[in-house]
Order: sequence, then structure tokens, then C-alpha cells
Amino acid sequence: MRSPAFRRRTTVRRYRARLAAVGVPMFALLAGLVFGGTIELALTAPAAAQSFTYNPRPPKPAPRPVNNDGRMLVQAVEVDYDYNNQRVSAVGNVQMFYNGTSVEADKVIYDQKTKRLHAEGNIRLTDAEGKVTYANIMDLSDDYRDGFVDSLRVDTADDTRMAATRADRSAGNYTVFENGVYTACAPCKDNPKKPPLWQVKGARIIHDQTDKMLYFENAQLEFFGVPMAYLPYFSTPDPTVKRKTGFLMPAYSSVSTYGYGVETPFYWAIAPDYDATFNPRFTTRQGVLLQGEFRQRLINGSYQIRAYGINQLDRDAFIGQPGDREFRGGVDTKGQFALNDKWVWGWDGVLLSDYYFFSDYRLAQYRDPLGSFLSLPTEAISQLYLTGVGNRSFFDARTIHYLSFSGNQDKVPVIHPVVDYSNVINHPILGGEVSYKTNFTSLSRTTAAFDPITTLANTNGLCLTASADPLARIPSQCLLRGMPGTYTRLTAEAQWRRSFTDPIGQIWTPFAIMRADAIDASISNQPGVSNFLPVGDTQAVRLMPTVGLEYRYPFINVQPWGTTTIEPIAQIIARPNETFAGRLPNEDAQSMVFDASNLFAVDKFSGYDRVEGGGRANVGVQATTQFDRGGSINVLFGQSYQLFGLNSFAVADPTNTGLESGLQNTRSDYVARVNYSPNRTYTFSVRSRMDEATANVNRFEAEGRASFDRWSVSMMYGNYAAQPELGYLTRREGLLGSASIKVASNWVVSGAARWDLEANKLNQYIIGAGYVDDCFVLAANYVTSYTYSAGTTPPVLNHAFMVQIGLRTIANSSSSAGSSGIQ
Repeated sequence: MRSPAFRRRTTVRRYRARLAAVGVPMFALLAGLVFGGTIELALTAPAAAQSFTYNPRPPKPAPRPVNNDGRMLVQAVEVDYDYNNQRVSAVGNVQMFYNGTSVEADKVIYDQKTKRLHAEGNIRLTDAEGKVTYANIMDLSDDYRDGFVDSLRVDTADDTRMAATRADRSAGNYTVFENGVYTACAPCKDNPKKPPLWQVKGARIIHDQTDKMLYFENAQLEFFGVPMAYLPYFSTPDPTVKRKTGFLMPAYSSVSTYGYGVETPFYWAIAPDYDATFNPRFTTRQGVLLQGEFRQRLINGSYQIRAYGINQLDRDAFIGQPGDREFRGGVDTKGQFALNDKWVWGWDGVLLSDYYFFSDYRLAQYRDPLGSFLSLPTEAISQLYLTGVGNRSFFDARTIHYLSFSGNQDKVPVIHPVVDYSNVINHPILGGEVSYKTNFTSLSRTTAAFDPITTLANTNGLCLTASADPLARIPSQCLLRGMPGTYTRLTAEAQWRRSFTDPIGQIWTPFAIMRADAIDASISNQPGVSNFLPVGDTQAVRLMPTVGLEYRYPFINVQPWGTTTIEPIAQIIARPNETFAGRLPNEDAQSMVFDASNLFAVDKFSGYDRVEGGGRANVGVQATTQFDRGGSINVLFGQSYQLFGLNSFAVADPTNTGLESGLQNTRSDYVARVNYSPNRTYTFSVRSRMDEATANVNRFEAEGRASFDRWSVSMMYGNYAAQPELGYLTRREGLLGSASIKVASNWVVSGAARWDLEANKLNQYIIGAGYVDDCFVLAANYVTSYTYSAGTTPPVLNHAFMVQIGLRTIANSSSSAGSSGIQ
């Protein structure tokens, strides 16, 4: 007879059985899963297992593929059934797989009487989301609501880690980690036992899975195992939470006008699609600056609104300045929405109590994405826009209002709309490519914007002096940067171009361009304006037909060391004179730099308000060598000639655009460019413009860059001749350098400086250092820069210092200080 204590042992074999027959809930609860319905189980063991003796653990095979057919796969060296005690044991290299979750252990016992699961030895549980749990002992109820785990370690899919000597689970959603440790840093590859860069230790860490919160009791923050801060209590969302209501890390700042400040942001996750942040700044001198932001994401876009306000306690800090008032504040907003896969529309909006509010309180518009106080912008933009992009077409329409931070709001234009459209026709016409573009611009300005370009004009107000003879060129001491009144222009341009290659390799490219401008200007009769433009109403139609031919003849020479291509290039362009040259407003073509980059441009003006006229020839030669062992060198040298008609670059307009550009003479200055890159590490570039008659260098730039594994450096030297007609009364010369050095695996030191060689002083420099890795950020930047204004007003020297600290998944905090003074 069999003893009641007889334990029926089953030789290891493969079979299938219903869940109720073997008490499979033990496997489900170990994986943290609650099943419904019927689940089938398959048990397998190695074919070499021939007895009931427990064998040493063999090497673990790779996890099985995800099983989605409702069955659980279990592998073990030995499976024991004790029917009398209602226990099932899986022993030796136990592996279980179900719907992407896998469990590995040395031994698993399930007691059907007590409905408890007990797992021992080298436990590894991997859930479907990639979270891995390691333990030596697990003892859990079969519904996974209560139990304990000894020597626990958890690795999540987002590289956060938690460990504890013991974890107790209760009520199905509370887990208490005794002597817990939390970090988002990966272990050291060379020495896994080495403390991570940072970790938080707590006498108890409580994880509320319902609220998805971690609560730390008697916590201390350690860096490299050394305690740095102690907190009796703090809480944070668990790593699975992307948005959670609560306080964020504070930020500190210091500015002389408001003293010391601390911001205490509070984040409110109102709903999955919208949230709000309130971050009052408490200052020692001015009181509380209230700040709030609301954001919402919709199905086709998103928008945000920010508001600021403060009742200043000490107006004396801003005596004689725009901030000398009790209440100051502002609102700014932006949004963008997609109409479909090709069209988007959006807006930016700014409204301030005074134009210096953002600057005085160092608000968001005065910082780059990292928060560094790098430079002072001169304006804020409010606009409404619509943009569309096709395969070979582009459309953009927007209205723009510029909020000037200089206080000269009446001299800043309002753009009613500006509309751009361009398209390239997909099929050839007369064998060539046809493209067209249009531009519509309408703007208005209240007061004329004069730019005194000499000290005499600035001190004596000659810009506003009336002149009986406009040719007396009182404007030579001033520029009219912006006309008062309303200005509207519609431009349409079509271009045809086709290339031919003849039997000997010459490339001929004829082209034809037709451009038309319709202009309506209503210029206010303000003092001095008549020296530059006819006041009153002006309507004009300007046509500019252009035909031309471009010629290239590349000569190729192949040598064992590389390939050289020498290519003479010539352009012949025929067109009539520019009509109304210098007699119409110039609002968008004021930037004019002639160099090798635009030598072969048909129209060298940068905008639409001026158009190049007259016959012209552009000639040059380009040589390129590509070395077989890597590296290349490119050289371009050329000159432009006014063949007939009126030279547009010799005609003064309200901004003197084109004068002293190197194109004002019949034979232009020589332009040259050399680019050399011996390998991927070094690049060198030299650009020059030389006087045609004297060979004097009017413009010279030399730039070098080097990039290695641990450091990179760049240096640029610039030397520019005086251009009195444009307001540059003396030669300008300077150096601009930057460097970045990786002093350690995660440490970077960087800096940049601009040295005015004429004044023999640094007028801007930036010094920064930072540590960045997968779990920690530490950055510090110190910046100085001068803000210049027109005339004899002395430049303002600005200083800023900013420190940023970030612990991934825990906190991100910053501190900044700034000051300014007249130098």
C-alpha cells in the first residue's frame, strides 16, 4: 500500500493539461498577471534528464518568442506533484513564458491550500514592457496582492534602477522597499559594484502603483557614494509617469534691479491633452512676479499662452527707464496647426506693458533653450501665418508686428501681409525648365527711421535738415532706413533655363527672365524725408526683361594622386536700365555683400525693392582637385563687368545700397575663394575682395576648423575696409574664435571670444563647462557682450552667469545672475 505521505513523482516529459489540473495560477501571479478564461500549459525538459535527481543548472537558453495563443510554456529540469499536500514544485532551471513575460528561477513552489507562491534562487522576471526584476526569494499570494521579496533589484526599460534588502507588497498596489536605493544611472561597465554617479537612498521607499508615485523617507542624495544632501521626506512620480501634477524644482536668479529671486514652479496635469504651469518668482526688491502658462495639444496641432504680472515695490530701481511704473506685465502666445500634410497655419503674439519688461526680468525670450543669457534680442514678433509646401512649390503668407525693445516703436514697420509663392513646372517647356515666383509686400511706418552715419550728422541733426538741392547729398551723412507712410509692392518673375553640352564638352546654358513690379507708395512729408524720396503719392510699374547665356568648359585631368577639374565660367547678361533707380523706397534689399558666392548671380541685390539693370558680364575660373586618399581643394577667382547702360550699384538710394560694394565701377573688384579640406579633421577657407585698380584688399576673411575625437576649435579672422557711405568710417578688423575640449569621458569645456583688433579689446566672450551623461547634467556658462546703438551712445556691457543641474527622472534646476553697465 502507498503511504499517505507518498509523493507521486512524474518522470519529466512533455505534455499538455488544463489549468485546473496543475494549479497554473502560480505562474501567472509570479509574472504579475491575472488571467481570465482557459489557459493551456506545456511543460518540457531536456531529453538527457533520465531520473528524479536534481541536476546542476545548465546554461540558460535564449528566451522563447512571445506566445500569443493563450498558452503558457514552462521548462524545468524536474517537476514534482504532491497531491496529498496539494503542492506543485518546478525545480532546476525553471523558465516560464507567457505573452511576452518570462520568469526564471532555481525553484518554484505553489501551495494550493494556502494559495501562496514561493520562488527561490536567481529569480529573474521580465515583463512585456521590458522591466526586469531580480530577487533571491519571492513569497506572494496567488492574486499578487500581498507578499514579500528579499534582495530585490528592478531594472526598467527606461534605464531606471531600484534595489532593496526587502520589499513587502500589500493591498495589491502598495510596495514598501526597506533600505531602498533609486537611480537613473547605468552601472559602471568595468566595475558594476562601483556606486553610480548619483543615487537616492531611503530608509523606506513606498511605491503607490495606483497614483504612480514614489515616496522617500529619510532620504539622502549621494554622488559617487558620498552623501551630499539629506531630505527627511520627498516624493516624485515613478518612471512610468510622463506628466504628473506637483511642484517642480526651484530656480534661482540674481539681477541688480530686482535683487535675488527664486521661482517655485507648480505643474498641473489637468488632462491628457492640456496642462498648466504656475511659477511665481519671489524677489527681494520688487515683490512677487506672477507667471503662468497654459498648453493644449489638439488632434492637428497645439498652442500655448503665457502671462506675466508684477506690482513693483521699488520703482526707484528703474528711475528714468521704461520700467519706472507700478504694474508691469505681458502676455505671449504661440500655436501651430496642420490643415493637411502640406499646409500649416499658426501664430505668435506678444503684448507688454512696456518694451523693456522682458529684459529687466530676464524672461524666456531672453534665453536660449539651455537658459544661457547669450545675447539681447532687439524685438519680439507677433505674426499670423499660413505655409504650404509641395513637391516643387512653396507658399508663405504672414502678417507681422515687431515689438521693439529699443523704444522706437513708431520707427518699426507693421507688415500688413507679406506673401511669397514659388513653383517649378514639372514638365519641360521648349526643352528647358520653367519656374516662377511672386512676392507681395505691404507695410506702414509712423515715423521715418534715420540712421546718422557720421558723428557730425548725429550731433547736429543734419538728417532732418531740408536741402534745396537733393544732389547736395546731405544724405551722405545719413541713411533713411525706413520711410514714413505706406508702401505696397507686387513682384512677379518667370524664368526659363536650358543646358546644352556640345560634342567637345562645352556646356551652354541660355536663360530668359521676365520680372514685373507694381509699386504704390504714400510717403509722409516729415522733416528730412524729401532729401531721400519724393513725398506724397507715387505709383510706378517697373519691368525688367533679361536674357543671358552662361558658358562652362570643364577640363578634367586624372593622375594617380587624384582628379583635377579646371572650369572657365562666363556669363553674358543683357537687360535695360533699372527704372526709378534710387527714387523708390528700399525696405528689404539693404544688405549687399559682393564676394565669390554671388559672382554668378543674375541679380546680386538681396531683396525685391532693388533690381539690377544694364548689361553685365561675369567671368571667372574654378578649379577643384579631389585627392584619391581623401581631401579636396576648391579655388574660384573672378570679376564682373558693366558692359552698357546704367550701373545700378553706382546709384545711391535711401540706404546707399550698392555703393562701395565693389560693383560700383565699370570693372568690379576681384573676388576669390579658396576652400581646402585635407581630411575630415581640418577645413580651411579664405575669401577675399581686392580693389581692381590698386589691388588693395577691401574685404578679407580667413577661417579654419579642426575637429578631433576629444576637441574641436575654430578661428575666423576678418578685415574690412572703411565704407563711409554706409556708416563704417574706419577699417574693421577682428578675430572670432571658439573651442570645445572633452577633458574626460563626459566633461566638456567650451568657450568663444570676439576680439576687436581695431579697438584692441574683447567685445564678447563666453566660457562654459558641462558634464552630460545618460542620467546627469551639470552645466555652467559665463557670458559678456556689448550692446551697441547708433550714434555716439556708449555700448552697454552685459554680464550673465547661469548654472544648471539635472537628475534624470528626478529634477532639473537652474540658477542665473546678470548685470549690465555702461562702458
